[in-house]
Amino acid sequence: MAIAYPQFFVSEKAKNLMVTPTTTSVHPTPTPTPTTLSQDELKKIAAYKAVEFVESGMVVGLGTGSTAKHAVDKIAELLNLGKLNNIVGIPTSSITHEQAVSLGIPLSDLNKHPIVDIAIDGADEVDPQMNLVKGRGGSLLREKMVEAASKKFIVIADESKLVSHLGGTGLAMPVEIVPFCWKFTLKRLEMLFIEAGCVGKLRVVGESGEPYVTDNGNYIIDLFFKGDMGNLKEAGDAILRLAGVVEHGMFIDMANTVIVAGKLGVSITNK
Repeated sequence: MAIAYPQFFVSEKAKNLMVTPTTTSVHPTPTPTPTTLSQDELKKIAAYKAVEFVESGMVVGLGTGSTAKHAVDKIAELLNLGKLNNIVGIPTSSITHEQAVSLGIPLSDLNKHPIVDIAIDGADEVDPQMNLVKGRGGSLLREKMVEAASKKFIVIADESKLVSHLGGTGLAMPVEIVPFCWKFTLKRLEMLFIEAGCVGKLRVVGESGEPYVTDNGNYIIDLFFKGDMGNLKEAGDAILRLAGVVEHGMFIDMANTVIVAGKLGVSITNK
């Protein structure tokens, strides 16, 4: 697969993918890697690197999704080995809550811990300014609440998540809405971005056609764009002004660190 942003990567042989963090953009050398890693292996490498930032005594935001799952597993492993202690996890979904409980990670919530030391989560899209699309797994509201309360938000991803601009992949940009008159809200969302060729679809469950229901009892409208949605902050504000909208899946200026694992190595980029 072509690398969208070579500056995100530092060349390294596959056996030494866990490289020293760098905050500068470095073009990889053309040295070929001897081993082809799967996408899930790349996700695991990024997740494990992020967990190196976790220290004993921290309140940790536990992300949701196929990449964040590896971070939760690693935190539990370090707790069981005694290499971490006094960790309190704040899960971002019922799925992550169940995973953490099964692994023995002590949990709490934002009511008791309104300040989170560090949050680790994946992303569906990452642009060059470290803006994100999240929520294709359905947990965008709780993810945004926990990550907005975090002193440090680390995003973990494989290279396939890098995009030139949010929405540019033609994949979904999720918006969580209340169920009441959802068709009305869908049409209003489409009209906001009519010039970008926006099409909205209610997220449904499998072949049943039943609406997907979030942990918060809401629906999700997936927006698909043919063109650029324009200024992201203005777009996000316009979405939130619509009555019936709960939250959108753009995480703008929230990430402090992005860890990307690719076939040429791993990089850490900080704001």
